[in-house]
Amino acid sequence: MNYTPLARTIFERIARRTDRWATDEERIQRDLLRSLLRRAQQTEPGQRYGFDAMSISEDPYADFKERVPLVEYEDIRRDVMRMIEGERDVLWPGRCLNFAQSSGTSGGRSKFVPVTDESLRRCHYKGSADCVAHYLRYNPKSRMFAGKGFILGGSFASELKPADPNVKIGDLSATLIENINPLANFFRVPDKWTALIPNWKRKLPALVKAAADQNITNISGVPSWFLTVIKEIMKKKGAEKISDVWPNLEVFFHGGISFEPYREEYQKITDPEKMHFLETYNASEGFFAVQNDPTDHSMLLIVDNDVFYEFIPVDDPAGEPLPLWEIEEGRVYELVITSSNGLWRYRLGDTVRISQVNPVKITIAGRTKCYINAFGEELMEENAEKAVAAVCAETGAGIVNYTAAPVFAEGNRRGRHQWLVEWDEAPEDTERFADLLDDALRKENSDYDAKRTGDIFLDRLELITVPTGTFDRWLRSVGNHKLGGQRKIPRLANDRRIADAIISQISGKE
Repeated sequence: MNYTPLARTIFERIARRTDRWATDEERIQRDLLRSLLRRAQQTEPGQRYGFDAMSISEDPYADFKERVPLVEYEDIRRDVMRMIEGERDVLWPGRCLNFAQSSGTSGGRSKFVPVTDESLRRCHYKGSADCVAHYLRYNPKSRMFAGKGFILGGSFASELKPADPNVKIGDLSATLIENINPLANFFRVPDKWTALIPNWKRKLPALVKAAADQNITNISGVPSWFLTVIKEIMKKKGAEKISDVWPNLEVFFHGGISFEPYREEYQKITDPEKMHFLETYNASEGFFAVQNDPTDHSMLLIVDNDVFYEFIPVDDPAGEPLPLWEIEEGRVYELVITSSNGLWRYRLGDTVRISQVNPVKITIAGRTKCYINAFGEELMEENAEKAVAAVCAETGAGIVNYTAAPVFAEGNRRGRHQWLVEWDEAPEDTERFADLLDDALRKENSDYDAKRTGDIFLDRLELITVPTGTFDRWLRSVGNHKLGGQRKIPRLANDRRIADAIISQISGKE
C-alpha cells in the first residue's frame, strides 16, 4: 500500500513553515535565544551569568554576547562527566540520560555530547522531518512510503561504562533509533535489535539479511558505511546495481562526511531516472541544515530548531562572532551554537560557507583544525574534497578513506604533501592519479598553486596506497573503535602525528 499521499499532507505543513524564514529569521532567532535563556535559568551557567535578567532584557543577545564566553569541548568536559555521573541542572535543566560519543576530527580523544529530551524532540527529530518534508515537496511523483526506509546506524558501544544502567552512551544514531516513535518501525528496516548490534562483523551480515529482500525506497546514513553494506547486498543477490535489487529506491539522505568522493560510485549503482541524493547536516551536537532542493547542493539552515547560531569569520578569527542576521553571502565562518543540549556559545569546530542569505543556505567548508598550511599554501578540507571527487570521476577510481599531511624539506628534497589513501576501486595508474590530484588542487586553491609553480617551494604531492582496513585499525588504536558511527577521519592535518602513526602501524613499527 502506498501511504505517500497521506504522508505528503502531513509533511507539506512542515515544509510550509520554512517559507517565512526568508523574511523572519532574525525574529525567530532572537525569540529562540530568549526561550533558551528562560528555560535554563536554574542551571549552573544560568546562575553564573544571570540568564533570568538576560531573558527579560530589551536586547538579550547583546547581554548574552557580553557575559557568556565562547567555549570548546575541553572547557566543558568535566561538566559533561558530572552529568554522566548523574548530577542535575549542570548545563541543562534536570538530568540527561543520553550522550552521543563522537570522535574529534583533529585528535583521538572522544567527546560525549549531551542529548537531552528537548534536543531530541525539538532539534534532531524535527530536522529529520524537515528532510523528508522538503524531499516530498520537490518530488511530486515520490512513492517513498510505498516501501520501507533502510536506516544505517551505530550502537551504544562506548569506552565509558556509566554506573547507572539508564545512562546510554554511544552513537547519536543509536540514540535516535532507541527513542524513535514506534510507528516509524512500520516503515523502516532493520529492527531495533539488529540496528544496534555493536560488533560490525556480526552486524553486517544481519543487515544484509534484513534488507536484501525488502522493498526499499529510501536509505539514510553515512556514505562510506552504506556503500559497504550495499556492496554486500549486491554480492548476495548477484546484482551489478543496487537498483536491480531495490527497483523502487529513489532517495539517499546522507550526512556525516562529504558525499563528493562517493557521488560517482553511487551514481553508477543506482537508477539515474529515479535516484535523488539529499545532504543533511546532522551532527552529534544538533541537526543544523538540510538540502531543500535536489538541484542545489547547498543546505537550508534550520533556524527554529532550538539552536541559536553565531558565526566567526574565518578570514578574521580575532573578530567578533556575528548573529545570523549580520552574516554575508559568500564568506566562510566558524559555526558557534547555543542549544537545548546545554551547549552555550560552543565552538563546534566546523566551518560553513554562506551560499545565500534570506533564508540562509550553507555548504560545509571543513573543520577549523583540518587544513594544511605548513608552507603558506592554506589548503582547506573543502579544496581537498572537491579535488578528490573530480579526479575519482575522471579516472573511475573510488576512495574509502584518506588523510594528508606535510612532509618538510630535507636535504635536497623540497617539502610536499603526503597522501595516505585506502582504495575501494584503485586507479589503473596511481602516479597518474597523483598528477591529476595535484593539478586539481592547484585549480581549487590559488595559494597551493602559487607554492607549486615552478616546483620552487613545493614538490608534487606524494601518494601512498595503504592496505584495506588501515583507517579502521587506526581509529581503534586511538579509542574510536565503533564501526559505522559518528567517526570522522581527519582529511588534512598540519602536522605529522596522524600520518606517522598510520605509517608506523602499516610498517609494523608500533
